Amino acid sequence: QVQLVESGGGLVQPGGSLRLSCAASGSIFSISRMGWYRQAPGKQRELVALITSGGSTNYANSVKGRFTISRDNAKNTVYLQMNSLKPEDTAVYYCNAESTYGPYWGRGTQVTVSS
Repeated sequence: QVQLVESGGGLVQPGGSLRLSCAASGSIFSISRMGWYRQAPGKQRELVALITSGGSTNYANSVKGRFTISRDNAKNTVYLQMNSLKPEDTAVYYCNAESTYGPYWGRGTQVTVSS
């Protein structure tokens, strides 16, 4: 079992920044990849960014150059630094972990970009 707890969401003006955190606990050794997804009202959940256990990263085209995913293995935490935020980035952001036991999801954290 893997537990994921997100934090760091909130309200920010267009052009602003936020950093999301996802703390993992439980069977950490079983995790091969972690990532962030988001779901806006009326839309399907979509991939934002991934990071593998080896440190390789992948981003959605819509966030390339603005968002950065990173991990602190000592803290079992994955971060999503979001810069130059746009209103279309407004969504609930979910942390995901892919493990040998299957996929795990956090409860999500709301990000609202509005003036």
